[in-house]
Formats: sequence, structure tokens, C-alpha cells
Amino acid sequence: MSGHSKWATTHRQKEIVDAKRGAVFTKFANLISIAAKQGGDPDANPSLRAAIDRARSMSMPKDNIERAIKKGTGELEGAQIEELYYEGIGPANVQIIVKCLTDSRNRSAANVRHLFSKNNGSLGSVMWNFEQAGVIMLSQESLDAEKINFDEFELELIDNGANDIIKAEEGLTIYTALSDFQKMQDYLKSRNLNTESAEIEYVAKEKINLSDDDQALADKFLEELEDNEDVSACYTNIAD
Repeated sequence: MSGHSKWATTHRQKEIVDAKRGAVFTKFANLISIAAKQGGDPDANPSLRAAIDRARSMSMPKDNIERAIKKGTGELEGAQIEELYYEGIGPANVQIIVKCLTDSRNRSAANVRHLFSKNNGSLGSVMWNFEQAGVIMLSQESLDAEKINFDEFELELIDNGANDIIKAEEGLTIYTALSDFQKMQDYLKSRNLNTESAEIEYVAKEKINLSDDDQALADKFLEELEDNEDVSACYTNIAD
């Protein structure tokens, strides 16, 4: 969640796909394989469905997705992918959780530790300030196409499990409890609204606002983390 809003990260990820398509597809394949360990049926596995939807949004080929699912369920052999989390304090005292999907614990730990140190940060416990939630983004273009009335739509979102709704120029970010994540996606689909992204994330309970200078330092650090081949996602306590 880098930049002044989640939209900055989402747009940057799509730009990276064009520049580094193979490396990004490897990240998505690892994400799908990890989720598939809990079951290979997307309809019964919300995490897998979210991972597949994210990969499809970046134009990942169907064959790649199917191979990643089979690797996760054990139908295909290959190096075992682990899901690891690192916590720490970055520039401007920003709290950060780094999610890695990797076949080498030692490499991931060394790389993440080096990036924290390089940016005047350090590893340490911050998980206490985060909780998991479903995070769904709808572009303003999609809302306009369906001629959505925000006031009415907001009430419908709340009825379908929205805990928080953040409106920005680019669109809406909707937060749900994990138990309502799939319900919300089904509702949006019934309204013919395509999501910009739909993921299960760590969301900070208490967030901070940064000055422009501190934001620039934080953005630089987060971009370096996201560029690492083992890093799947970064979650911070920076206010949207």
C-alpha cells in the first residue's frame, strides 16, 4: 500500500507487468500455488479465487494459472514455495509487513533485512497494529459505466458487508471482514461491476499521515521491496 493511496500501487503493478512480465508472472504463480494448498477449487477457496482474479487482471495466461494450481495441490512436482512474513519499521517510522513467497528462506531473509537496513529501517514486531480484511477496488470508470448513484450504492455495500468505504478520484476502496469477502465480490458481480483488484490484506488499525518528504522516502523503500523477486506484497500503516 505505497503512495498516497492504494491506487498508486495498483497502477504501478500494471506498469511493471509490461516491463517485467516474466518476473511478475512468477510472483503470481507463487501466490496461486500457496493459495491452492488449501484446496484447488476457487469457488470453495476465496484466497485462491482472489489470487486467480488478480493474475487474470494482469493478463497472466490460463495455462500458467492452471500449472500454478496443480503445483499447489501437489499434482505437479517442483520446488516448494513457502509463505513468509517479515515485520519492521521503515523510513519515517512507517510500520511495514512484507509478504514473501519463496523457495529459499535464507535468500528472502537476507534480502529483506538488507533493504530495511539500506533505508534506515529495522526488523521488529508491528503485527499487533494490523488485522486481515478483504480489500476490493472499483474504478470510477466502472462505476460511471453502470451509472451508479453513490449514496444508494453506499447503503447497498454496507448491507453486503462493507466495514469501510473510501472514495477517491480514481474510484472506491471497499473493506470487508474475511467472512464477507466472497459475498461482496458476488454482489458486485451481480451489479456488472468489474473490480480493479480484490485481495485479502493486512490493514492497519491505526494509520499515520506523512509529509511529502517522508512520503517520498517511504515510497522509495516500498518500491525497492516490491521490485524484489521474493516479495509478493507490502502492507503499511500509511493513511489512504
